[in-house]
Amino acid sequence: MHSVLLVDDHPLLLRGLQDIIAGAPDFNVVAATASGTEAIALMSRLQPDIAVLDVAMPGVGGLDILRAIRIGRRLTKAIFLTATISGPQIAEALKLGLSGLLLKEYAPEALLDCMREVAIGGKWIPADLVASASQVNHDATLEKFSLLTPREREIAALICGGLSNRTIASKLGTSEGTVGIHLHNIFRKLDISNRATLAALHVQYMSSTR
Repeated sequence: MHSVLLVDDHPLLLRGLQDIIAGAPDFNVVAATASGTEAIALMSRLQPDIAVLDVAMPGVGGLDILRAIRIGRRLTKAIFLTATISGPQIAEALKLGLSGLLLKEYAPEALLDCMREVAIGGKWIPADLVASASQVNHDATLEKFSLLTPREREIAALICGGLSNRTIASKLGTSEGTVGIHLHNIFRKLDISNRATLAALHVQYMSSTR
């Protein structure tokens, strides 16, 4: 039996969720709270297998609780059950290791299906919501090109041409180490990790500015 923590600031919904899960023999609600702060304390004490979280709550919300799970390296799997969620919030939640995402308009049975999938290590995140988050994330990354210095943009263009750090250093009259430092800063600013992604983004960025 999988232990479950429920977190939502609407008492009626919280009660309803408890009733739904009470009828499922494979889950046991060990705690329910309307407070995000209390949720973090309960999670630390009870170590539930699954936490079903509302995103928008006064004070400490679902994303804050998800960060606490990540920082504490807890094994609790998180599911967002929410009325609304933005693309950037989805993108951040996925980066933080969210296991499931369900809109409150879905049928109650879908919550149990979601929980069962998450309990066995799967993911339950609608493809259309992921696509929305990916597009927002992609657009935000392209916007970050404006943060690059002229020299960093120059290096990005040369990398797009397939040149090595040594060749770029020779063309710019600088050292290979300096090019490496610039490249590290570019990756950090754009939140990417490899040259292929940088080259692809550079091409799209140049297309979008024409």
